[in-house]
This record gives sequence, C-alpha cells and structure tokens, in this order.
Amino acid sequence: MFQKPKGTRDFLPSEMLKRKFIAQKLREVFDNYNIKEICTPTFESFDLLCKKTGDEIRSQLFVFKDHGDREMGLRPELTSSVARYFINEFKNVPKPLKFYYLTNCFRYENPQAGRYREFWQMGCELIGSNKCTADAEVLNLAIEGLKHINMKYEINIGHLGVLKGVFEEFNLSDDESTQIRRLIDKEDIDGLKEVLNVIESEKGISISNIVFEILDLKGNKEIIDILIEKLQKFPKSIEALENLKEILEYVEHEYIINFGIARGLDYYTGMVFEIYGTKEGAKQVCGGGRYDNLIELFEGEPTPAVGFAYGFDRIMLNIEEPEVNEEVIYITTAGNDKELTKESFKLAKKLRENSKMVELDLMNRKLNKSLNFANNIKATKVIIIGKKDLENGMVSIKDMVSGEQIQVKSDELLNYL
Repeated sequence: MFQKPKGTRDFLPSEMLKRKFIAQKLREVFDNYNIKEICTPTFESFDLLCKKTGDEIRSQLFVFKDHGDREMGLRPELTSSVARYFINEFKNVPKPLKFYYLTNCFRYENPQAGRYREFWQMGCELIGSNKCTADAEVLNLAIEGLKHINMKYEINIGHLGVLKGVFEEFNLSDDESTQIRRLIDKEDIDGLKEVLNVIESEKGISISNIVFEILDLKGNKEIIDILIEKLQKFPKSIEALENLKEILEYVEHEYIINFGIARGLDYYTGMVFEIYGTKEGAKQVCGGGRYDNLIELFEGEPTPAVGFAYGFDRIMLNIEEPEVNEEVIYITTAGNDKELTKESFKLAKKLRENSKMVELDLMNRKLNKSLNFANNIKATKVIIIGKKDLENGMVSIKDMVSGEQIQVKSDELLNYL
C-alpha cells in the first residue's frame, strides 16, 4: 500500500470545508484593502531561491534538475518569487503595488507540530512606498485578517534600526551584527552574552548593557519615548524609534513593543513584527516587516517594500472550530424511470444555474435508501420527482431538519429553497 510522503497531509472533505471557509474570510479582508491576488510558479530556479541566503539553504529545500539539466527548487516561501515577478512585469507600473497570495510552499525539514514539509502561506507584499503609512497599512491588514476569523492573538512590533544604530556607533562589522541578530531571533541569551563578551574584549568597548536594556524593555508605545531618552548618543537608533512612533500613529489596535523581534531572514531593514496564537507548538502564525533592499538584491532598481505572511496551517490550529453550514439539495426519483431521471437532471441544471448546491441520485436507489443517503451527506432538503407529479408539473420537497414534506409547482420551486 502506498503511503503519503513524509511531512505531507491528506485533508478530508470536512477539513477542506473549514480551510476553504477561513481562506475566504481572510480573502474578504485582503480584497477590502484592494490588494490583488497573484500566483507564481511552484518551482523556481535554485539561483533565485538561494540569492538572499546563499548555497547553505540547499539542505533545507527540495532541489532537482529538470530535463535541460537546469537546477530548480520547490519554493520555500513567496517573497523571492514576488520580487522576481515584480522586476519582470511591473517595474515601470505606477506605485505602490499591492499583491497577495495563498499557496503551498515546501521545506525539507523534520515534521513536528505545526511544521510540515508541504505547508500553506497567505501573504501580502506592498511594493514601491517608503512611507510609514505603508508599514501601518500592512500591520492593520495582518491584524484585521485575524480579527475577522475571531482568532485570539498577540502582536509584537519592533524595529531593526534601533539595535542597528547601536551596532554602527560601536563600529561592529556586518558579520558581527548578523550573528547577534540571529542569536536574538533564536532567543539564545547565553549564546548572545558569549558573543557580546568576545566583541567587548576584542574591541575594548562596553555594549552588552545597552543591548540587553533595549531587549528587556517591552510594553506599549510609551517605551519608545523612554528609549529615545536613553539612546541620545545613538542618532540612527533615535531615527528608527521616531519612524516606529510615526507608523504606530496609524495603527489603532492593541500591540506590544518588543525590540527582540529580529526575524530569521536577513533581508529585513526596518519595522518588523510577529503575531502569536495560543496553540503550543504552533504559536507564531505571522511574521513580516520592511525590506527595502530585496528588489535591488534580485538585480532590480532600488525599490522599498513591506509585507508579511501568515502560516495558514498554524492559523487553522489556533482558531476555534468554525461553524460551516452548507445548504445541500438532494434530488431523487420515486421509481426507476428514465423520464424521471432526465427530469432530475434538468431540475439540477436549473438549480445550479441559480447557485444552489445540488447532488443527484446517481445510483438509482429506492426512495427510503435515497433518504438515508441524503442524511449521510447532510442534505438540508430532498426534492422527490414522481411520475404523477411530473405529469402535473409538481415536485415534492422534504425538509430533512423538520421532516416536513410539501408539494409545489416545478416552476415555483426556487421560491421554496
């Protein structure tokens, strides 16, 4: 017997119904922001996928060669693809551009709770604006999407420029800054202390206290003013704090300021955020921020951008069981008669053209068995076509909830459904 590949899942119809329902609710919010849905290829050239991380990402991807001996990889996320798409098709189009997507992605990693080798992401990329209002628009969208599906969440917002301003003032190298940021992102406090101690010894500086003072300060937007007072010797940090303060003027939601938000990807440049649910093992459901250098990295013209991605599978783990009710109409015949069957097909066509969800009896069941089957598929109403009914232009409707059965004229049927 064949088994599904490791780290993948089969979704039952009942599960797909819920996923479809939540996806549609999220799409409603994205559409309300006039963000346009796009779709990019499932695989891209490996050169594109490793452009922002280097060849070391190879072990984390599904990489293969096509028949032309070109190296390809299944997409691990969408930002690289969107950057390529923008450079190929939209670089001369008036800005800003707002795209969103909901699609499957792939990473070759150990499956665990909330983490799979095939998973789904829904995200937004806003390209072409460096204004703080663009950051606020993306933050509001991410938050309002989760509110629309009634998910309990906590959002932490930070700004990479605060620590970066400190690093620059102490003349830390790019490698040292990146190493520190990655340790912060992993919440490896012991490793961070060790690295900072080495840097202090080698450079003869005192930086640890300032870094941990920034990381330890969490709360509402009032902490921005507190840090502005503390970091007067770091002009780039002040600039970043003022930028974040202005962004948050347009965000009328609850949030936590947290400068320990560093994000795992190196291309973020400014405001960053993460959103957490309540489910252990699948807490982080969203991450994003500003990435003003990414388009340029992919050989496009320097173009500012900001975006985020939901982990759609993790959202599904964090939400309450949604109530999804489908109005299914089942059509059957009273007797195995070809003319009755033809009439059932005509009736189904008419109802489907009027956006009704219709299932036909395709097994020539007897009426009792048809009604049992209607119960099994959770049909709300059953339409029964009998020979005398057909001659008189009538059909019977049985309400499967109340048990009530009535006869109506065929041409008035829609009024009763």
